[in-house]
Amino acid sequence: MQNFSSFKFSPTAFAVIAACVLAAGGALVFSGASRAADEPKANQSRPALTVSTAQPQRTSVPLRLAANGNVAAWQEASIGAESNGLRLTDVRVNVGDVVQAGQVLATFSAETVQADVAQMRASLLEAQANAAEAAANADRARSLQATGALSQQQIQQYTTAEKTAQARVEAAKATLNAQQLRLKYTQVVAPDSGVISARTATVGAVVGAGTELFRMVRKGRLEWRAEVTSTELRRIAPGAKVSVTAASGATAEGTVRMVAPTVDPQTRNVLVYVDLPLNGDFRAGMFARGDFALGASEALTVPQEALVVRDGFSYVFVVGAEQRVQQRKVQTGRRVADRVEVLSGLDANASVAVRGAGFLNDGDLVRVANTPAPVPAPSSTSEAPVFKQKMALAFVGKSFAAIN
Repeated sequence: MQNFSSFKFSPTAFAVIAACVLAAGGALVFSGASRAADEPKANQSRPALTVSTAQPQRTSVPLRLAANGNVAAWQEASIGAESNGLRLTDVRVNVGDVVQAGQVLATFSAETVQADVAQMRASLLEAQANAAEAAANADRARSLQATGALSQQQIQQYTTAEKTAQARVEAAKATLNAQQLRLKYTQVVAPDSGVISARTATVGAVVGAGTELFRMVRKGRLEWRAEVTSTELRRIAPGAKVSVTAASGATAEGTVRMVAPTVDPQTRNVLVYVDLPLNGDFRAGMFARGDFALGASEALTVPQEALVVRDGFSYVFVVGAEQRVQQRKVQTGRRVADRVEVLSGLDANASVAVRGAGFLNDGDLVRVANTPAPVPAPSSTSEAPVFKQKMALAFVGKSFAAIN
């Protein structure tokens, strides 16, 4: 039997032994590292998400009352023909034109009326001449009254003739004024400044007196007629400010002019008349919605990002002491900027998740962004595989020295 000390390793055998030793050491290191990584998972759950938190705040929120209604003209003027049987010769304005008081809108043919005016002027001159003759005869009769040359009856006849002739003069003057007025009415003028909203006048048409030719929005003023329930009526007073938004998206700041004195018995709503400023984006007949400014009040608010809407309900997630969130159903109210009023369901001292709240579920473990994450301390279990690897390498070194 050979002595063990005299036994010699071949280079091939040495390579095989070294590979086995290194493989065994690597397996020990990997198994040790796996156990070291699994131990924190077993002892502590992993956070689902990193979130930021905020506390509810007491904020002054405006009190507003929303309403719907239609935009209408403050007042409309109907402009019609005042002459009868005349032909329309010229129309000078169209729908949408801005006109001033006294501006000529249309003209009628004036030849016939001018002829009537000339005839009435001649009739007036004739009546004035007859009146002068009658006055002279009456004066002579009165001068002869004391002499007895004329009877009292004759003197009275001359005096009556004088008065009759003077009456014919006044009648002729009145007829002349009427014809001159007809001549004036051959021009249709604007009764006030405003905007033409409708036109039915057609050149060449023969219209009767009273036929509407134009319709005008007086002063160009529009108003919003809001429908408000009778229960909210006491909160609105003349002079209150209103933010009105048209269907096109245009907005304007209006002022309550008056509240209707009666309530609609069918809808139980009352009309509130709101004066609108001059704004080209608003049109009569347009639908609009608005908010009445009724002051302000203190309210508990949270950031809008903290509000989560699920299944038609609003929720917030309250972060507890153990960094776990609780889902709470809340009732929301008014909104101002990026904050939402919470009417019920939330304590003022609670801490709610803000950023990332939409991805949370009830009971999730979270990490708060403003709390630094703990740095894990080195454990003895992670050093054991390294020690075993060092021992294996030392054994290989001794074996190599023995072979040499």
